[in-house]
Amino acid sequence: MQDHYWEDAVDYEVTISKGFTELKQSAYTVSEKDSLLDFHHSPEDKSNMSKYLFGGFKRCLYREQKFQSDSERRMAVILDREALKWFRPAKEQFQIFYRWMGDHPEYQPDFVAESEDVVYMVETKARNEMESPEVLAKKESAVRWCVQASDYARTCDGKPWEYLLIPHDSIAENITLAGLAARFKM
Repeated sequence: MQDHYWEDAVDYEVTISKGFTELKQSAYTVSEKDSLLDFHHSPEDKSNMSKYLFGGFKRCLYREQKFQSDSERRMAVILDREALKWFRPAKEQFQIFYRWMGDHPEYQPDFVAESEDVVYMVETKARNEMESPEVLAKKESAVRWCVQASDYARTCDGKPWEYLLIPHDSIAENITLAGLAARFKM
């Protein structure tokens, strides 16, 4: 049936009911034998990064975080050094939905980071996934969300929002957030 699904809606109406959303709580499961790891250091076994719980952040809005890949951990190192504050959004934090195979799943970006002049919504992806149709559908929705958030922010002296889609092999701990933004802003 999904092969025959179509939608005639050209666009959706955006209604902003409030200018902020409180941070959602995150819950993590870890093995008793696994201790909190310093996020500055990559674990020896990177094959299952999501099993590790990392801490030691100075500018993250949460005390602990999990990462799906080592490139996400490296991105956190950059953000913790350069952003004013940052976090990994919990499910339903932003309520960004994208069109995919006749459905509208929720998109949850990897990071949100505030700098002096802008708020970045950051997604890291494997290089070979950068042009996949699903990644492009998520990007389109996130870029639109950032435009709408920027429009609203202008009405209350807030900072503009920008979406960054960054290939995993472009993330190194010695790169600056401004450098990544200059190369990968959508």
